[in-house]
Amino acid sequence: MASIYPVILCGGSGTRLWPASRSDQPKQFLKLVGERSSFQETVLRVKDIPGVAEIVIVTGEAMVDFVAQQTAEIGAPVTILVEPEARDSAPAVAAAAAYVERQDPDGVVLMLAADHHIAQPEIFGEAALTAARAAEHDLIVTFGVQPTVPATGFGYIRPGEALLDGSVRAVAAFVEKPDQETAERYLLEGYLWNSGNFAFKAATLLGEFEAFEPTVAAAAKACVAGLSLEAGVGRLSREAFGQAKKISLDYAVMERTTRAAVAPAAFAWSDLGAWDAIWEASVRDHHGNAQDGDVDLHKASGVLVRTTGPYVGVIGVSDIVVVAEPDAVLVCHRKDSQAVKTLVDGLKAKGRSIASRKSISPSGAETLVSTEAFDVELRRAPAGATINLPASTVQVLEGVLEMAGDVHAAGAIIALEGEAQARAKGAATLLVTKPR
Repeated sequence: MASIYPVILCGGSGTRLWPASRSDQPKQFLKLVGERSSFQETVLRVKDIPGVAEIVIVTGEAMVDFVAQQTAEIGAPVTILVEPEARDSAPAVAAAAAYVERQDPDGVVLMLAADHHIAQPEIFGEAALTAARAAEHDLIVTFGVQPTVPATGFGYIRPGEALLDGSVRAVAAFVEKPDQETAERYLLEGYLWNSGNFAFKAATLLGEFEAFEPTVAAAAKACVAGLSLEAGVGRLSREAFGQAKKISLDYAVMERTTRAAVAPAAFAWSDLGAWDAIWEASVRDHHGNAQDGDVDLHKASGVLVRTTGPYVGVIGVSDIVVVAEPDAVLVCHRKDSQAVKTLVDGLKAKGRSIASRKSISPSGAETLVSTEAFDVELRRAPAGATINLPASTVQVLEGVLEMAGDVHAAGAIIALEGEAQARAKGAATLLVTKPR
């Protein structure tokens, strides 16, 4: 079997997951479901698939540090290809395919989004091998997820005739997100959710780009021709990359190719596209509540409450979302989660910077409150960083802190009588209250 090269795309800002996700700290790097980010979970899902030769990450310059920190945190070596600008998915995928072809002319690319949640990694691994084997026959294989509900937030695939040994089907049609009535019909007629993840031979996809979008193929090959890696990071030529047409992979190739196939997959999947999806993917108590951070719930049901800043108390409500960041708070009904994008678009129209960036940097400190007696600081530290702390009361809001042989998880409150040194085992956020 040919070697497999997972290519993970790390673009986008996850507007519907505001205020946690913003362009300076997008959702794929946030620990929204469990102790690892969706990006980290994606890397771990592919790392041990038999036949994997090299994991390639495609991202923008602003996200390189996030990628490096989070892969170091899980001990996963990767190659990082840096896009000089965002030109939609096709130029990024083509550049990655050209890189893989340079490494291995027969290499099979497993192209994955960094921000999806898959609950059963072992079933995913089996599906990935099935798709990779089919890709060796010059098919471009997408993962079609068996629907569990008539969802209106996903595109669908209508599968056609069985191909090869019957493990994959031809794609009869890609269809857009349906209304409720149509989604219910799709469920009955055996349609599959379009996960947006693919397997293909690098050479096969580049051949399709040459046929349908030659500027994309030419730009990708030009980027790779002069590419050199430094400490595992390669920066694509801005001049060459800029020659590619700005277009998605779906429009450039998938809706035009005759090589499209679908591998039906039974794993539980979510694109984590909005807060209702985060609630659905989270561990919930017997009242259907999911919570993270300094939170108390009383007589609440079906709620999602997350805070990395202030304490949040929720009493006597059902089916709502509360997300508190140090500089912004969102409250909405769970069924209105998709409308968060409208709220963010309104903030952008007003010129509000909180729409797209947080008011403090991902690392460093910001004074939140100063009184005659105390200063209250919010401190952030990347994974592995050493933090020098003054005599103070320290609350761990996010991440894990190691200090004097003890491990303190999120929610811990530590009283320090003197100066102390701590290490962030993961990216950590601390609230530090110190006397003046």
